[in-house]
Amino acid sequence: MSAVTESRGAEPKPSRERELTPRFRLLGIAPLMFFTAHVLFYATDPFYASNHGVENMLWMCNVGNLVLGIGLLLGSPRVIRLAVIWLIPGLPLWVFDAILRGGLLFTSFLTHIGGLAVGLMAMRRVRADKWTWVYGFAWYLLVQQLSRLFTSEFWNVNVAHKAYPGYEHVVSQYWQFWILTSLMVAVGLCILGFILIKLFPPRAAG
Repeated sequence: MSAVTESRGAEPKPSRERELTPRFRLLGIAPLMFFTAHVLFYATDPFYASNHGVENMLWMCNVGNLVLGIGLLLGSPRVIRLAVIWLIPGLPLWVFDAILRGGLLFTSFLTHIGGLAVGLMAMRRVRADKWTWVYGFAWYLLVQQLSRLFTSEFWNVNVAHKAYPGYEHVVSQYWQFWILTSLMVAVGLCILGFILIKLFPPRAAG
């Protein structure tokens, strides 16, 4: 069989350029719109506006929409995966918080349900990576420290200022709570990264 015949019969190798086409990358506009809508709500609602509610945009799930939108528009699989690995746990935590506090914001529905839906669509293209959980943990530590610097204790964004109510019988100091939760986050992200690899296995090279 000639080299030409073999070349014609070979199956084309998937590429990032083929998977993240310019048309598909425009999907990144959606999470950016979700993020913007949520910002506008916090900036215009009387209660949140008077209490600096826009600080809540630094929650990992909210900022994940911004990261996802940028990742899609730039066609960066690594950035997309980074956003998705935080949008996934953000959903059950958001539901739990909504039940605990009562009330459900429509724009919050967009950032959690809409953002995750877009992220999972993108994962079908970019697939999973074994190091995503490491990047996700480093990103969490960075955003948490930014939350500590630029947000108030009132909102306690990303639990950057104090422990959740009810943890007083487990730990007595915040630094103990921080170490405990950081270990839990690292383990949780590692497990989630493994699950993502099973659901979206990397394509074989060659």
